[in-house]
Amino acid sequence: MLYKAERTPVVIDQGKFVVHAAMPGLNIPGHPDHGYGPLALIAESFMAPDTWITMHEHVQDEIISYVPHGVMRHDDRTTGKLITDPDHLMVMNAGRSFWHEERTLAGDPPLRMLQIFVRPHTLDLERRIQHGPLATPEPNRWRHLVGPEGGAAPFVVRNDIDLHDIRLEAGASTALPHRPGSSRYFFVYAGMVEAEGTRFNQGESGLTTDPAELVLRAVEPALVVAFVINPEARITRGGTIGDGAVRFLTKTAQRSAAGFTS
Repeated sequence: MLYKAERTPVVIDQGKFVVHAAMPGLNIPGHPDHGYGPLALIAESFMAPDTWITMHEHVQDEIISYVPHGVMRHDDRTTGKLITDPDHLMVMNAGRSFWHEERTLAGDPPLRMLQIFVRPHTLDLERRIQHGPLATPEPNRWRHLVGPEGGAAPFVVRNDIDLHDIRLEAGASTALPHRPGSSRYFFVYAGMVEAEGTRFNQGESGLTTDPAELVLRAVEPALVVAFVINPEARITRGGTIGDGAVRFLTKTAQRSAAGFTS
């Protein structure tokens, strides 16, 4: 079965900083967890020019910063200043404690990014940061961005989950990446795709636990991120955002369950 979630009703609006919190577990009606296995949360974040999120702490979360539009200026107490943009990816493996800040300058374009929160397999790991260039995207081909340690991905998180992205031209089709025993979750960052006769617009997502091939077709040009998830992976909780701050939002999302369909 393919479970669809419409654009999340959970929004944190602080004026120049707005977050739409997509919770993959809530794609499945009655699912007891806001996350799904290692994937805790996708925060679709918007920052206006000249916005500063001051120095703050994260614990436990593995945080992938994916920036298709704009410039995210990062600073931390471990590495220093870094810039993440459409050509670069950043992964903060928070571990027991990681302090950082984010900002945009007055001359920067509006920022729209995904901050993806992954649950690690073990609590209180060593903190570290990964930052570097991305391979040039090719139309209609999946790009492998992040995976578990020891795998083939250029960036790693400390659990059994892979992240891919693709830019589909209108009319193009592709099968979701998969591996035996995995579940798959996709989020439409831009455009519109169709799968199994169901259309998914910008901000909507799909989750399947079925091992059969699932094909996406672009109704219009689309940018899609997809996750291959081991639903049986060992997970830990306690992440500042992925499991901590999101708990008070989960009840709100469940009250809005009529907005989620399968």
